[in-house]
Amino acid sequence: MLENLRSSQKEYNVLGLGEVLLRLSPPNKERILSGETFEKQAGGSELNVVSGISLLGLRTGIITKLPDNEIGKYVKNRIRFAGVSDDYIIYDRRKEARLGIYYYESGASPRKPVVVYDRNNSSFTTLTSSEVNSDIFSKTKVFHVSGITLALHGGLREEVKQMIRKFKENGALISFDVNFRASLWSEEEAKKEITDLLPLIDLLFISEETSRKMFGKEGSIEEIMASYSKEFGCKLVATTQRTVLSPTRHTWNSLIYSHEEQRFYQEDPYENIDVVDRIGSGDAYLAGVLFGLLKYNDVQKALEFGNAMAAIKNTITGDMPVSDFNEISRVIREHKEKNSSEMIR
Repeated sequence: MLENLRSSQKEYNVLGLGEVLLRLSPPNKERILSGETFEKQAGGSELNVVSGISLLGLRTGIITKLPDNEIGKYVKNRIRFAGVSDDYIIYDRRKEARLGIYYYESGASPRKPVVVYDRNNSSFTTLTSSEVNSDIFSKTKVFHVSGITLALHGGLREEVKQMIRKFKENGALISFDVNFRASLWSEEEAKKEITDLLPLIDLLFISEETSRKMFGKEGSIEEIMASYSKEFGCKLVATTQRTVLSPTRHTWNSLIYSHEEQRFYQEDPYENIDVVDRIGSGDAYLAGVLFGLLKYNDVQKALEFGNAMAAIKNTITGDMPVSDFNEISRVIREHKEKNSSEMIR
């Protein structure tokens, strides 16, 4: 499926477009309403994806807009630390420039995790395609964006659609994570906007819940996933399968459909994951899948890298993954062998 892209000469394997947020979390499972301190971290769906791919060994970049102040510099440094190119970061020098914020409170059964957004009128929502260098559209094999970015602002949404079309016209595969957030837009609005884009999407990541509730799909999960290929021409459709046993104990698996092969891929689940921080685990999964496709042109390997990346990210604090190729390869091997040592030493 990606053989032609593997052999093509492009500066980037994956470019992502999305907002980078400042995450503030009370430590040690404290409550937002009672804690006195916050720990700061950077994150954002598309940044999490390209960071994971970069750590695995492929070149990536992020298109975003940051305030030109100390907070923006902190985020830029975190982007660079993950090995992601900052060549296409745009800096907002307006007096009212700001970085979006979200507050995250970790859960402990029966108390659920809580997210509170403070991202209205952020610098990223003012991004226009005219601010992006036009040469970027021919520089990547895959362009990745999520429904979160579409949901942020009506004007921004039209700019994003325009960029998707330009990347597509220049031969990039379009990767899209529906990633529906009810706090950002309604199911009706999301369905309309995303349906319009689906004919442009090559690699679709969508949950079973979203397929059934938002798109009104019926039948088995296999029938639902295949329908996106039949109706819209999506080359690959992936659905993650998380079973929440408690806020700190999850089981993880996924299912991938290859339209070219007319085949579904799956493996044994990662069971009883000791969850430290679930935020970003879905993005880590996308990173593993895209890496496997680009590196090996192999859907089974893509599935394995995706599941392993997600499983490990659940055990790590913060939005962004921190696992390299060697660690994930070891995790995949041990998962297959059902045998591992207690400690690495």
